[in-house]
Amino acid sequence: MFLVSVVAYSQQTIVDTNIFTKYNDAIKLFNDKAYAAAQTSFVKISKKASKGSNLKADAAYYDAMCAIRLNQPEADKKVLSFIEENPNSSKKNTAFFTVANYYFANKKAAYALKWYQKVNADTLSKEDQKELNFKMGYAYIIAKNLPLAKEKFLPLINDAKYGNDSRYYYGYIAYKLEDYGIAESTLKEIADNETYRVEISYYLLDISFQAGKFERCISVGKKLIDTFKRKDRSEISKIIGESYFNLEKYSEAIPYLKGYTGKRGKWNNTDFYQLGFAYYKQNDFENAISNFNKIIDEKNFVAQNAYYHLGECYLNLGKKTEALNAFKTASEMDFDTTIKQDAALNYAKLSYETGNPFKSVAEVLQDYLKAYPKSKAYEEINDLVVSSFLHQQDFTGALAFLKKNKSVKNVSLISEISLYKGIQLFNDQKLEEALPYFIESKKATDVSINERAKYWEAETLYRLEKPKEALNIFTTLKKNLKSNSEEFLLLDYNIGYSNFKLKDYSNAVVSFENLIKKDSIEKEIIDDAYIRLGDSYFALRNYQKAIKTYDNVVKTFGAEADYAQYQIGMSYGFTEDNQAKINALKKVVNEYEVSTLKDDALFQLANTYTIIKDNQQAHFAYDRLIEKHPNSVFIPKALVRQGLLYYNENQNEKALEKFKKTASQFPNSPDAFEAVANARNIYIDNGKLNDYVTWITELKFINVTDSDIDNTTFAVAEKKYFEANDGNEIIKALSKYTIKFPEGIHKLKANYYLASTLFKKKEFDKAIQYYQNVLEEEQNEYSEDSLAKLAQIFLEKDQFNNAIPVLDRLEQEAYTTENVLFAQSNLMKGYYETASYEQAVDYAKKILLRNKLDSTLENDAKIIIARASFKNEDFYTAEEYYNEVEKTATGEVKAESLYYNAYFKNLQKEYEISNKVVQELIANFSSYKYWAVKSYVIMGKNYYGLKDVYQATFVLENIIKNFTQFEDIVEDAKQELKKIKENEAKTNNSVTPIKEEITAPKDSKKNKN
Repeated sequence: MFLVSVVAYSQQTIVDTNIFTKYNDAIKLFNDKAYAAAQTSFVKISKKASKGSNLKADAAYYDAMCAIRLNQPEADKKVLSFIEENPNSSKKNTAFFTVANYYFANKKAAYALKWYQKVNADTLSKEDQKELNFKMGYAYIIAKNLPLAKEKFLPLINDAKYGNDSRYYYGYIAYKLEDYGIAESTLKEIADNETYRVEISYYLLDISFQAGKFERCISVGKKLIDTFKRKDRSEISKIIGESYFNLEKYSEAIPYLKGYTGKRGKWNNTDFYQLGFAYYKQNDFENAISNFNKIIDEKNFVAQNAYYHLGECYLNLGKKTEALNAFKTASEMDFDTTIKQDAALNYAKLSYETGNPFKSVAEVLQDYLKAYPKSKAYEEINDLVVSSFLHQQDFTGALAFLKKNKSVKNVSLISEISLYKGIQLFNDQKLEEALPYFIESKKATDVSINERAKYWEAETLYRLEKPKEALNIFTTLKKNLKSNSEEFLLLDYNIGYSNFKLKDYSNAVVSFENLIKKDSIEKEIIDDAYIRLGDSYFALRNYQKAIKTYDNVVKTFGAEADYAQYQIGMSYGFTEDNQAKINALKKVVNEYEVSTLKDDALFQLANTYTIIKDNQQAHFAYDRLIEKHPNSVFIPKALVRQGLLYYNENQNEKALEKFKKTASQFPNSPDAFEAVANARNIYIDNGKLNDYVTWITELKFINVTDSDIDNTTFAVAEKKYFEANDGNEIIKALSKYTIKFPEGIHKLKANYYLASTLFKKKEFDKAIQYYQNVLEEEQNEYSEDSLAKLAQIFLEKDQFNNAIPVLDRLEQEAYTTENVLFAQSNLMKGYYETASYEQAVDYAKKILLRNKLDSTLENDAKIIIARASFKNEDFYTAEEYYNEVEKTATGEVKAESLYYNAYFKNLQKEYEISNKVVQELIANFSSYKYWAVKSYVIMGKNYYGLKDVYQATFVLENIIKNFTQFEDIVEDAKQELKKIKENEAKTNNSVTPIKEEITAPKDSKKNKN
């Protein structure tokens, strides 16, 4: 507060009594702290006072003082304006000091310091100088300029008024500047001062700690801690705990370290390390882990030690995958080279034992050998390299390593691993690529490897439709066989099929009979061997033996029993035992609920009844065929034959009805032409030739006038089709016909022949239109093959929307089981690829209802159900089928099914079980990178669910760092990591939350469905 007296202005020549009165009134308001009213008066006085007068200057001074006290935004400027306009004013220094004191009193030290620095201390009284030094020292402490603060307090430490406070601050500053000797000696002098007793007790204790006087800290700290309020005990507890820690008395340290509540309720990484290490030394690995694993976001000596010991803790608890991650992190830090190398060795060994998701195990091992060529473990790690390639099924990597590091042992291994690589490619349907590996493997000196290579070479050649070459190898192998592998149990089966494919049915019979005599062959294989044996006898016209052979399958309800029953009927037919044929075929129709041969059987039954003159039963069979199987390939033939039957019975109108129906529904088919010819006879018999002409002119596929030219042109083209080796000649001739006779008599055949030739030449785009032309003619003898080939073209071009309607029709019209299955399986896949998930599931389930089903197709159906159900968020069904797939799947599908197993376990909060599934995936299927990396996101979530923060962040950070090629997975990992760090930053000062990245939007490239 200012004590202001009235100033007389005697030097002025003219005195304005009124202004002086107002000035004195304003001074009174100022002294009474009515600053707003006083300021208003001073502003008015300043305006009326003469320019350059003392009155005007004093009014401006008090206006500025009022602005300071009223916290007006422009107060600083008013003071500075006063100084600028009145540089020689005696109030200038007082103004600085007054403003500074005002801010200081209002706890605005930073503002105060700015004004204190303007004060000329030499013009102040001794007491004011002391006040200035003390307040400036305090302000410097607040501004964290401790050296300048120290200078201000030093002259005051013996002062009567400021001494104790200055001594405290001087000691405090020395403590903060780690000048512990001065701090201790200074603070001890006022240790009994009640004002600072609590703080000084802590500082002196901490000074003892910094000086390494740990025993004293424990003794003093224990006495001191009970004198503090509970909320103030945290720092003392920390000093006692760290003192025990430094004395390696870890069990005593633990309760005190736990008693520390942190800075503002948060610990830092060093705090977690000390408590974790204390538990580690007590072999309390669980509690050690729970503290070590909170250390994230820093790289320093403490972190490297923590991660190394964390790895040891995990190992002691049998958690090898978690240990691997911790050792990896420790091995990547350079603060302690001994720890770095030992951690790297542990990381390499554990990678071999448990698998590694970030690099192939072989790479990790080789990295260690490069980094530490003089390591005592060099030979041990070197021996693990090849084994790691094999364990990961990375046969390509193994072969590259062996060829690069040639030795006698390695050369022999090349043959064996070539065999494994070939089998891997074979299982992936990459037959052309597999063949060279089997040829390389035949160089093996090991008899077992050599013979297996020959077996798989032959199997590959057979699949590549080279049965003659396959047969030669199979036969030679069987003749000279020395080893005892289970693979060779089916040699006779393979030889039999090769002979069967080559139409050498006599030798096929020998091989199939040899197989059937063997024990321990699966029933499905035996059933199939019986079927093919029966087919061989059938082809050799040994119908009695064929019947007997087929009967083995029928009696045991084997796979394709309906086919066997049908073939029995056909065999009886060739022995002219028509009644037996009828009985057998009736069983196909009546005793097999699901069979694709029912229409075949009905057609043959009708024909047989016709032969034995039982016209009534023949009509019944034809009618049933037409009614029950409207899409059967036999319909046009059945209509013609039934028409002929009616014709022979003199029922011309009924016969004519059948013939006309054939011509109407199946134009351009051979049966349609036969129907027209037969109808012509009826019209002639009835004497209605004009009606015939009228009818025939309505049939687009009959061109009466150009028929001779049509037939001749097509005959030339057809001859080339059957005889010419040059596909271009065939195409040229057939194209000429289709151009000249677009609606010609032989339109159907011409388009089919053209399509087939173009297909063989792999000119698929050109073939499409001709297949479509064939299919425009409704069902005909070429429909099925055209549908199958056209569907195949669209599927290979990934044109599922085009393929689906073709496949749908193929399913309805196909005669062969293979084509029905081809249609259904690809409809299943097509609907999935076009996001019609419900239809995909329907077809998959339809496939699974089949009796005899290839295991590969069975797995395909199950995986489609699993994937489609997941897309439809039917997680219950998805989980059920992924579990089914996992039991039998191999390769990438196995990796996928394991991923979803882990995914569902995570949803159900079964974190440890989920992690074990992920570990299995990484250990055995890490070569399928996408699924391995994707599963690692699940592992990160599992670890956080298990409260293992280190493992969670380690996993997610490594995904982000190492797998940028999988953008969708990296984005998932970033989101999970952001959540974790935001949460952990609430309790750990060392953790920095991740800020949201602001980037331009871009398309995310996803690598998998």
